[in-house]
Amino acid sequence: MVDLKGQYTKIKDAVDASVLEVLDSTAYINGPKVHEFQKNLENYLGVKHVIPCANGTDALQIAMMGLGLKPGDEVITADFTFAATVEVIALLQLTPVLVDVDPVTFNIDIDAIKKAITPKTKAIVPVHLFGMCANMEAIMEIAEAHNLFVIEDNAQGIGADYTYSDGRKAKSGTIGHVASTSFFPSKNLGCYGDGGAIFTNDDDLAHTIRGIVNHGMYIRYHHDVVGVNSRLDSVQAAILDIKLKNLDDYNKARQAAARKYSEAFKDEDNIVTPSGKEQCDGICDSCDCHVFHQYTLRVLNTDRDALVKHLNDNGIPCGVYYPIPLHRQKAYLDPRYNEADFKVTNQLVKEVISLPMHTELDDEQIAFITATVINFVNS
Repeated sequence: MVDLKGQYTKIKDAVDASVLEVLDSTAYINGPKVHEFQKNLENYLGVKHVIPCANGTDALQIAMMGLGLKPGDEVITADFTFAATVEVIALLQLTPVLVDVDPVTFNIDIDAIKKAITPKTKAIVPVHLFGMCANMEAIMEIAEAHNLFVIEDNAQGIGADYTYSDGRKAKSGTIGHVASTSFFPSKNLGCYGDGGAIFTNDDDLAHTIRGIVNHGMYIRYHHDVVGVNSRLDSVQAAILDIKLKNLDDYNKARQAAARKYSEAFKDEDNIVTPSGKEQCDGICDSCDCHVFHQYTLRVLNTDRDALVKHLNDNGIPCGVYYPIPLHRQKAYLDPRYNEADFKVTNQLVKEVISLPMHTELDDEQIAFITATVINFVNS
């Protein structure tokens, strides 16, 4: 699914030299490489504050802690996403409110958000799923109207550009009140272990979060807020800083691969290719709203699980993200949920399949993968 070895080979000399520099310095925690990466990522995103941390799940939890959300506060998020999004809501004893998604973009449905708001609602967590920007303009309008926080889950979308209706652009993760991201190795910007970060333009919130990630300390052994131990180590920061310089090229390579996939599938009635915002197809040369962390198809009138087996039997890795809706997961069952409110998610979990997507895909691989899928779907 991801060719990390091929990607590393191309940047090996720079990565090795930077890692050896950290080892030589012995500044393993909060060393110069961490601060250098932080500043470079702030400049890349156009955001005032990047606070690195240990992983993407911590980042999301710490963002919520920084906002001062209280047990019982309701947080609206998408039913069709990875469990970490709802996991941290539950861990903080907040009340997750899962809603359906859009059938085209797979992102949180705007009308569903509006219907889910109650006097207890305090925040919305849009997920830029598979690398596709959620409809942030509409979400921010809802949040402003109801005095809600917006926490962007940008674990899959780093580097994507969101385009407003008036043509303005902003990087995903810089639009809400705060955002989180993951640097898990398979991400578009991934390290060689675990890592994450929180983004915000709010000076006071950034100050609070900087204390939270370091045991609640601003001065050593003075614990001003309840915190956690969640820090990005210098070795991972050194690797990320090298890869950040290549992020736009990595995303362009993913977009190019996506265009080739979609071109091969364009005449297949039983294959629905990924789409972007309403005004574009998400795979055009001028559109950066989708950075294809995953290339996810919907297969119609087809046994999706049999297709998975067929691909694996032919040496083609694939993934099903996600096979079970969050509202049906044992940990998050809630009698408030009505199956009729999750029509799209309940259908997607039967149809979605993600094909290999990474920076090293070549035309021969794409041709073999697409032919294998098409032959099965038409058999």
